[in-house]
Amino acid sequence: MRARAASRVMAVASTHTKNDALLVAADLLVANTPEILAANSTDVAEALERGVAGPLVDRLRLSSARVEAMANGLRGVAALADPVGEVTDGWVRPNGLEIRRVRVPLGVVAIIYESRPNVTSDAAGLCIKSGNVAFLRGSSSAISSNLVVARVLRKALEKVGLPADAVVLVDDTSRDAAVEFMQQRGLVDCLIPRGGRALIQSILDNATVPFIIDGDGNCHVYVDRAADLSMAREIVVNAKTSRPGVCNSAESLVVHRDIAAEFLPMAAESLVGVELVGDPAARALEPSIAEATEADFATEFLDLKMSVRVVADLDEAIAHVNETGSGHSEAIVTSDLNAASRFTREVDAAAVLVNASTRFVDGEEFGFGAEIGISTQKLHARGPLGLEQLTTLKFVVHGQGQVRQ
Repeated sequence: MRARAASRVMAVASTHTKNDALLVAADLLVANTPEILAANSTDVAEALERGVAGPLVDRLRLSSARVEAMANGLRGVAALADPVGEVTDGWVRPNGLEIRRVRVPLGVVAIIYESRPNVTSDAAGLCIKSGNVAFLRGSSSAISSNLVVARVLRKALEKVGLPADAVVLVDDTSRDAAVEFMQQRGLVDCLIPRGGRALIQSILDNATVPFIIDGDGNCHVYVDRAADLSMAREIVVNAKTSRPGVCNSAESLVVHRDIAAEFLPMAAESLVGVELVGDPAARALEPSIAEATEADFATEFLDLKMSVRVVADLDEAIAHVNETGSGHSEAIVTSDLNAASRFTREVDAAAVLVNASTRFVDGEEFGFGAEIGISTQKLHARGPLGLEQLTTLKFVVHGQGQVRQ
């Protein structure tokens, strides 16, 4: 209810005031880095004590550089155009009515997320700039970090005269509280989950508010017969190893059989520390590849593990990607324009890349500033969720006394 009350103020806040809040918040994050890192060290220590896997700890861990990146994300959002009030379309009817379609905030945007404390500032920053309220519920693994970051953001809002409740963090991390969070119908306008399959399933089972699914990232890199193999190797290594615990990392390597004998040994040698599991054709060409189960080809590992499949042609590659992918991000490496064109047309995903790493599918890399998630569904918003995706449209109609006959 506090968030709903704040949303009415945020909906009419000026661009200047919202930008001031973001810039003050950025400075306060940096100024409070020692306190943030101290809280984060508590979260990390508890995660390690519970035996949490390395890549998941990496998602949780903050450093001075990552706090600075959070601050820069807020500064980047402040520099972006304000979508609120943008007239997207307009026309005049024969009866003289002037009709415009105008962007307006969604209202209360609820975000439920796991592990990453940077989501607290990223989500809040985008909500503030788009005139929304950020109603946040993080995971127990990052609660100490999230509480400090949220406190800093609320202080920044107060400093510029905006309601502190434009950022509300729920500090109850129990499952019951999570379910209650998903059921605030009439108070929450849109729910965005950021997490794994268990969280998504819980949303599907329990949510009674509108939601946008930020789904799995089972991303593929397909190396075509016409690929530059040196380029392909660099793209595959970057897509898999730069940050294996994030949703835009590649989980599956698909290789055309005409170049598989040459490329697979190159890839295996370069993917240092990566466990490769593959089909019989891949294993016959590269002995370091272990046997894969069918489930492996549709699994988001979020770890230094990758499935490998050899395909006969582009048709089989596209079919495999569409069958096993999660609709997040898919890449092709090729110098064949026709192959690239078919791949981008026929692969069903939020983002399709040609000769580039899947790691670029990210709000900041796309020029959106920080992102609130990457939608893998098709209604309202798809792909990185930036400012524009956090607005809806309102029809504004001007007349001169017209009445309907």
